[in-house]
Parts: sequence; C-alpha cells; structure tokens
Amino acid sequence: MNPRKKVDLKLIIVGALGVGKTSLLHQYVHKTFFEDYQTTLGASILSKIIILNNTTLKLQIWDTGGQERFRSMVSTFYKGSDGCILAFDVTDLESFEALNTWRGDVLAKIIPTEQSYPMVALGNKIDLADRQVPQEVAQDWCKEKNIPYFEVSAKNDINVVQAFEMLASRALSRYRNTENYLTDSIKLSPEDQTRRRCC
Repeated sequence: MNPRKKVDLKLIIVGALGVGKTSLLHQYVHKTFFEDYQTTLGASILSKIIILNNTTLKLQIWDTGGQERFRSMVSTFYKGSDGCILAFDVTDLESFEALNTWRGDVLAKIIPTEQSYPMVALGNKIDLADRQVPQEVAQDWCKEKNIPYFEVSAKNDINVVQAFEMLASRALSRYRNTENYLTDSIKLSPEDQTRRRCC
C-alpha cells in the first residue's frame, strides 16, 4: 500500500450509559478530561489523523449514546463502520453484563456479518476504588470472544492511546485484506495469455 495514501476509517464506541465513552474519545482526540457529565444524545463524531504502519489514517470516531431509548436510532450508525470499541465501567457490573447485547447489536448491523470485524473491549474508570468487575472476569470474556482487552482510565489517560491504536491497526489490516481481495478479483484477462492481433 502506498504510504502517502490516506485511509479513512470509521470507528464506533458503544456501551451502556455513563461508562465514559465521551471521556475516552475526548482524552484520545484532544487530551482533555471533563469532570462534568453530559449524556450523548444520538451520536457525536470526532476525527483524528494518525500515522500507523507507514500509513496516514483519518479516524472518524462515532461516540454513540448509551441510553436505551436511543438504541434503535444509534444502531443505524453502526453501518459502514470499520471497527468498534466496546466500553464498560469496571465499577458497574451491569455495564459489563450488557457487553454481549452491545456486541450482538453491532454484529447484527455489519454487512456482511463476519467474525473478522475488529473489536476492542475497554474497562474504564480503573482509577476508582469501588471496582465491581474483576480484571480476570473481563479478560476471560474477551478471550472467549477473541477481543483484545484494555484496562483504561479516561481521567488519568491510562492505556487510552494504546486501545484506540490497537483498534485502528486491526481495522487497517481488515481494510487492506478487503482492498487486496477487490484488486485480485477485478482482473479481466489471464496474465499468461498473450494478446492476438487481428489481420
């Protein structure tokens, strides 16, 4: 792939209400953290340009609302995405238990549905003391689903960049595989056949 070529990737962040999806995104894109909490209605989008594996990537990251009443609307944003962050709050067991539902919602909207769709799970708020989800439980769930897992803190900027770049790297690999497949399938004549001239 030409390193000068810019690749656009659409990434989404999903998870229950209040797990810190917006805070994770703002920490990654702007290196900021806000103590005041505001619910995301529908979705908001932030972009970041990074260079990964000698390729310029424009990440368009969709921050989706976690409220149940917006779930059907939010799921329409999943279409066309190249990768997904599944976020939960390590101090909220229900947010972790909801990951199966969020994962299922995303996979149901991906066309075609495929197991190679890149996902990364983030256990946020590790800076807080009242942990309800043991690290081993989260790791086992992710291992079973073949999803990389990161313990993160949006507030203290722990593992946030690593998690987003892991997802971007996996999405880029999938993009390259799709690009190679399309290039290979467009050949109109066999390579070993010589052209014949008329007359």
